[in-house]
Amino acid sequence: MDSYDFNILRHLQNDGRMSNLELAEKIHLSPPQTLRRVRALEEAKVIRAYAAQVAPEAVGLGVMAYVNLSLDREQFRNVREVERKIMAFPDIIECHTISGDFDYLLKVVATDLKGLSQFLTDKLMQVPGVANLRSMVCMEEIKPVSGLPIPSSMGN
Repeated sequence: MDSYDFNILRHLQNDGRMSNLELAEKIHLSPPQTLRRVRALEEAKVIRAYAAQVAPEAVGLGVMAYVNLSLDREQFRNVREVERKIMAFPDIIECHTISGDFDYLLKVVATDLKGLSQFLTDKLMQVPGVANLRSMVCMEEIKPVSGLPIPSSMGN
């Protein structure tokens, strides 16, 4: 990757709907060269996807929580099976393995606190292998999901 690729990534993170012509003008390359580079970044999975960032409350999801989850390794050893079950819940919008006292950090959305409680108790805690949960409810979103701080080039 070179400075053109990094520039493409910065611009597409800010506006994924930008036309190829607009992008080419911004990065000072011809449209065919720009399109070739974008397609190469997509094929290399540097660009994972294009998506709209939807305001959760606008679609009735008024509660967001971070949930620490630990596994019971004594009773359940198939970690990948637990992960498949976690990934199947649409309420979980992010999942990361973490170090420390817990095994996973989940970002969960729900309509309200009762809905969050029902999801945690009736669904997530029922997954075989889940031993413990600790949730933290978000009070206010200060900085929503944003793009990565893309450097000018790999040397920076």
